[in-house]
Amino acid sequence: MSGYVVTILITIAIYAILAHSLNIITGHAGQISLGHAAFFGIGAYTAGILYTKAGLPFWIDVPLAALVAGAVGALLGIPCLRVRDDFLAITTMGINFVIEAVFLYIPFFGGAMGIGGINLPGWFNREMTRAEYLLLIVAVLALLYLLDYKLGRSWVGLAWASVREDEQAASAMGVDVVRFKVMAFILGSALAGLAGGFYAHFLTFIMPQNFGFGQSILILCMVVFGGIGTRWGPLIGAAVLGILPEISRPIMEYRTLLYGLLLVAIMRFQPSGLLGSESILVRSFAKGLTRLRKGS
Repeated sequence: MSGYVVTILITIAIYAILAHSLNIITGHAGQISLGHAAFFGIGAYTAGILYTKAGLPFWIDVPLAALVAGAVGALLGIPCLRVRDDFLAITTMGINFVIEAVFLYIPFFGGAMGIGGINLPGWFNREMTRAEYLLLIVAVLALLYLLDYKLGRSWVGLAWASVREDEQAASAMGVDVVRFKVMAFILGSALAGLAGGFYAHFLTFIMPQNFGFGQSILILCMVVFGGIGTRWGPLIGAAVLGILPEISRPIMEYRTLLYGLLLVAIMRFQPSGLLGSESILVRSFAKGLTRLRKGS
């Protein structure tokens, strides 16, 4: 594959991890988050600082980036998730603006100039190629989907589903609602931090603008577009919205309009997303299977 194609695929793979991490919070546990890029940025800046200032290798700084993002998610999740609906959306949005301002105005984080000199990981006494880096991220993404499958079939997944459907009923049945909401927030934040670590080593240079509120909206759009709460929806959303900017380069000035029209169309005609239970694709596939079974 050409370097251009590999670069696009790496971007899509990183966004797939990001969309998957948000889907745990919003899709599985039913909690609104409009500031998910904050944890993406925390992971990226943690990896960048540990690599450039502490001299830690990729294989250590990226896992630590996930741990730091998860720890911050725990600290912020406990007070945030005691509020609901619009108040939760506003709170998470505010977190994004605060984190971006910290990166922008505190000199330790490089200010507006950001952090540079973050290289691709090294192995076998050489720097990893971009194609090898793509394979590494895809392998991690596959493991995350395996974890998601296991969690979905466990008591944790059942608790998240009950909280998503009706918090009061779940609490009446003995489910510790706050505990499971915070658990989802920690796991989703940690995976966003992991994606941030991969992103920092991929770009080799990061700036506060990479993790602004617009990035949070893009991640949310990927989840909604593919099918919120579904297993494969965020992956499809990341692939489509990751490729769309490249396809729409000739009409770059109208890209925001294109995004808006696409989302309005999805919410109007397919509110459950491309892979949601009520989508045309899923219903057509189910009808096709039914016809095949009757024919056999």
